[in-house]
Amino acid sequence: MSQELLDNRGKGLASWSLPPVHPEGRKFAVIAAGITLIFALMAWETLAWPMGGLTLWILAFFRDPARVTPLDERFVVAPADGLVTLIQEVAPPIELADHDGLGPDPLWRVSIFMSVFDVHINRAPIGGTIRRIVYISGKFLNADLDKASDENERQHIMVERSDGLRIGFTQIAGLVARRIVPFVKEGDFVAVGQRVGLIRFGSRVDVYLPRGTAPNVVKGQRIVAGETVLGIVGDAPVREGIAH
Repeated sequence: MSQELLDNRGKGLASWSLPPVHPEGRKFAVIAAGITLIFALMAWETLAWPMGGLTLWILAFFRDPARVTPLDERFVVAPADGLVTLIQEVAPPIELADHDGLGPDPLWRVSIFMSVFDVHINRAPIGGTIRRIVYISGKFLNADLDKASDENERQHIMVERSDGLRIGFTQIAGLVARRIVPFVKEGDFVAVGQRVGLIRFGSRVDVYLPRGTAPNVVKGQRIVAGETVLGIVGDAPVREGIAH
């Protein structure tokens, strides 16, 4: 192999590195690490080891990896990492269903369940202006249940593009999650794939696709926030899949 090939080998390829930890999680990691250190100094090994493991888990939970978002205005990208657990045609929640929102007619809703092992940073499914953020207190049922969309603590967000296209999505707290943390406010402009918030610890995100747009994913599929294409605007055929 020539020296030129050796020098150029790997150029243009993405390099791998440990993902950074989001600032929201650093305080929890510092507290856990401090408790671990105290237990270790007191030779309480039976407590120090579990706390050390918890510290590593906290760092992993709040990891914030870079994502490569496809830049095509026809694409609605996934706002969350996780498993597609529900795909249904339903009326949007009342907080998003007025004439200035998504309207009252049924839309395809894709529900993404985030386990405690998934990345919990949520991202904008399209680029545009944050027109609405509505927080609702509620229960902490299993986020995998259908009724969690209506009964759990949740936060609705609507993004409107410059051409008038609107996408609504809902962050839903679950059994373990106890706080929805927004990074944006009404009136902010966001790029597609931009970080807009997170949910601590284990939760779900519902996405309401635009009218005339069917899901580009199938139930049981694992998807990646900011990268997986949930739907192609104006593309109506419903996909089917099978688990292998």
